[in-house]
Amino acid sequence: MINLTTYEQEMLDGKHGKLKQTALSNIVDYARILGAEELCEITKATVYCGAHSYLDVVNINNPQETFSKINLGVDEIIPFNETDSNCFAQSCVCVCDMKCHEEFNVTKEKYELNLEYLKMASEAGVIIANTCTPYLNGWIPAMGEHFVTTESGVTTIGNSIFGSRCNADGIEAAFWSAICGRTPKWGMHVPENRAGTHLFIVDTPVETKLEFDILGAVIGKNLPYGGIPVVAGDLRRVNFDKLRQMMTSVAITSNCELCHVVGYTPEALTQDLAFMGKKPLGAVKITEEMMAKLYNETCDDTENEIDFVSIGCPHLDISNIKEIAAYLKDKKINEKVHLGLWTSYPIKHMAEVNGYLEIVEKAGGHVFTDTCPPTIGPEYIGQYKGMVFDSFKMCKNLKNKSTADIYFGDVKACLDAAISGKWEADYRWRK
Repeated sequence: MINLTTYEQEMLDGKHGKLKQTALSNIVDYARILGAEELCEITKATVYCGAHSYLDVVNINNPQETFSKINLGVDEIIPFNETDSNCFAQSCVCVCDMKCHEEFNVTKEKYELNLEYLKMASEAGVIIANTCTPYLNGWIPAMGEHFVTTESGVTTIGNSIFGSRCNADGIEAAFWSAICGRTPKWGMHVPENRAGTHLFIVDTPVETKLEFDILGAVIGKNLPYGGIPVVAGDLRRVNFDKLRQMMTSVAITSNCELCHVVGYTPEALTQDLAFMGKKPLGAVKITEEMMAKLYNETCDDTENEIDFVSIGCPHLDISNIKEIAAYLKDKKINEKVHLGLWTSYPIKHMAEVNGYLEIVEKAGGHVFTDTCPPTIGPEYIGQYKGMVFDSFKMCKNLKNKSTADIYFGDVKACLDAAISGKWEADYRWRK
């Protein structure tokens, strides 16, 4: 039995329209399956808009009909024409840059269909941001605030760095919540479920963004299913940019939704607070050897020619682009290399205003928005034989989708490869 408020019962009875009724009915069914006894109010959401390839299973070019069948789970067409007025909803990445498509080998038809999907979402109240980094656009949930998202990294970033509340619910459930403003009060939405379970002691220096990225992956690969890691040890020069990279790689190597970092995340000011006074169920010491093993599993052990360099997973912030522009000034990208920087369109506009965009483009690079290589799909990434990334998530994703050589490095190593046309970086973990 789900305890509903008067307003929630009115929605379920259809007094606030068929769309809200359907969305809440799905949420109530979801809550029953989970064993939740009540719902909680959602005030922020990121949703997966656009003409994504998973929608092709219904082979329908009508966005409203496709939305009803796939995201609402009904055969009748229920227009997606509103979201909850109290929910700040933004769109996550989509399948193409809104300003171009030929650069990605994407057809004009797919490009235009994507714009139709985005127009539908915008008219329903979703703010079209098209980014995996909504927090760079003002979408920042406060500590204790409940939200939903379709981006795994945003789940861990929100729960861990902001202290807000979210479960990894999935694409359809996020849409239901954005429409009706509710989600099951379960999992990470319940304060007592947020205690750490396993201690991770970092026994090797971790300072650079790349090292934090690798650290997150090592934690995820050594975290028992359902565990909540508490991280302490030799972490240096910690900042938000490094933590968001770490939280992203934790999320994609495990089912982790919350990662406490002692002294840096709000629910882990001390180790005891992170565990809520409970004893750890286990402890893992992260060594130099573990970091090296993970890196060498990710980066191919060759020094071949490369033809594709991608920087920006998660999407770049303006300081990241400033750093890249400074390094590329008066340099040229190898004519055989495609260099793509990935960000959101507000950040790209800032880069243009500050002159960074001109420097990147003069060097031969591109700044793309709204998407990323694996989201676009094989028509884009399938063209290349040697690919370089600054992100563990991107390397892991593309290793499963490409036969190309995959290389993993920091921004400087990526740019050096783009300039020389060859991967030659050497890190302390290399064999």
